[in-house]
Amino acid sequence: LWYFCRYYPSGKLLTTTFKIIKPYFMKSIRVFCPGTIANVSCGFDVLGLSLAGVGDYMTVTQTTIKGITISEILGQDLPMETTQNVAGVAGLALLEALGSDAGFDIKIDKRIKAGSGIGSSAASSAGAVWAINHLLGNPFTTKELIPFAMEGERLASGVAHADNVAPALLGDFSLVRSTNPLDVISLPSPSELYAIVIHPQIEIKTADSR
Repeated sequence: LWYFCRYYPSGKLLTTTFKIIKPYFMKSIRVFCPGTIANVSCGFDVLGLSLAGVGDYMTVTQTTIKGITISEILGQDLPMETTQNVAGVAGLALLEALGSDAGFDIKIDKRIKAGSGIGSSAASSAGAVWAINHLLGNPFTTKELIPFAMEGERLASGVAHADNVAPALLGDFSLVRSTNPLDVISLPSPSELYAIVIHPQIEIKTADSR
């Protein structure tokens, strides 16, 4: 399996990498959650980039039931329990920070295989917090969403690293200069840059590879 794709630049829609596919009158939205490549060159846990054309789709709907439910996952066999799913954990972290009693239902069309090396968990984590934040009226900036998405990565790999979720949220290349305190910057890159992603159909979990 291989992909030939352009890296995903920032500033496309709402200054994020997430495409709003359907707004559903702002009570429900469907977003495209891009894949990412991290550990670029010598930048272990430090340097990552976002991809165009490779990613998941997620529908997030505001409900009257407090908290987060995962009602559907297509494409991959992943946990439906909120506290065992990276999207649920990331979303709960955001709601806890707000002290919010809001409720959300998440449906995931999972097109990035777990363990594929192109940010499967980051796509779900980042997509959930971006969509929930948007439905709540954007109380957080996009960069402020990174720590919440990192909690999804903590569940997936045991470490709250930012080099996948940061470019998923911000686009372009992201350089993580520090995680405590969090310090992430976007790096300028040429618009002509393309990435070729070759996947040998071998699954390697991030938690195992670390």
